[in-house]
Amino acid sequence: MAFSDSSRQSLIPNFLYSPSSTTNLLIAKTANYSTPSLFPSPSPPTDNQNFMIPAPSEPFGKIEMYSPRFYAACTAGGILSCGLTHMTVTPLDLVKCNMQIDPVKYKSITSGFGILLKEQGVRGFFRGWVPTLLGYSAQGACKFGFYEFFKKYYSDIAGPEYATKYKTLIYLAGSASAEVIADVALCPMEAVKVRVQTQPGFARGLGDGLPKFVRSEGVLGLYKGLVPLWGRQIPYTMMKFASFETIVEMLYKYAIPTPKNECSKSFQLGVSFAGGYVAGVLCAIVSHPADNLVSFLNNAKGASVGDAVKKLGVWGLFTRGLPLRIVMIGTLTGAQWGIYDAFKVFVGLPTTGGAAPPAAIEAAKS
Repeated sequence: MAFSDSSRQSLIPNFLYSPSSTTNLLIAKTANYSTPSLFPSPSPPTDNQNFMIPAPSEPFGKIEMYSPRFYAACTAGGILSCGLTHMTVTPLDLVKCNMQIDPVKYKSITSGFGILLKEQGVRGFFRGWVPTLLGYSAQGACKFGFYEFFKKYYSDIAGPEYATKYKTLIYLAGSASAEVIADVALCPMEAVKVRVQTQPGFARGLGDGLPKFVRSEGVLGLYKGLVPLWGRQIPYTMMKFASFETIVEMLYKYAIPTPKNECSKSFQLGVSFAGGYVAGVLCAIVSHPADNLVSFLNNAKGASVGDAVKKLGVWGLFTRGLPLRIVMIGTLTGAQWGIYDAFKVFVGLPTTGGAAPPAAIEAAKS
């Protein structure tokens, strides 16, 4: 489908990136290759106007914003950020799940680690790492890839003025839409992971755990926890993306004297990690009741939400395992944003978040 220059420019969310100019790009190229004259005219500045983003070493050439290659890069970054981080914190996740399922036996974080070490050894701390890696890699691909897509899509619908004015709503709507899709990809692996981690004799891992789960509860049983998973992950992701974007923007606006585009890439990645960690703490608090429900339902065959509330109590849903989850999710979310933005920098894309460029603000006002 062909677009004119003006229609292509209108598709860019102006409050996020400076508007491109295909015409300026062509003029710049013409100026670079024209025959020198006695009074050469200066070439137009291209630092903030080129639609093509060159990587520092250009390992993948130049990536056009909002092109299929742009979304592919964001998807790959999401796979790395979510899959690797969740696999790394498998021991913490294992203790958390067991504290949620059997609070009488696993009374605290330290006692939980001690019991697991005594009963299962060091290898037991990494039980369920394969479904964790595969499930959260698939989730990360959809979460970050579709977030970038929906963020642009809703910005185009709103138009420059309203997209700038209501950008937090854009973040919330884009992240919620992406997470609905991402959880469908995650749910089967999450069901097997919880069963393997909380029932020691159930299976050794994904290879024997998945067939055994399907034989016991059928294929649809893998999605038994989908609605509670949505209840956990959608608020989590909305908080994760909207608070991160806002926190990073506030840091560059009020706490960091140097404009973002003048900061080094390593400094920008540090800001991404810090903003991600604070966002992760907020995410953990918002999504924790649903996290308890997901663990309970995936552990007990035929259990319902009512059974979970009756056994855990309302206070237990909000507090059981919360301190550990705050530490885990804070670190996890900070690392995810750091890895995601590091990958974007590697392929030549800008880091996520930061104050809107003045040119974009002026474009929204005009």
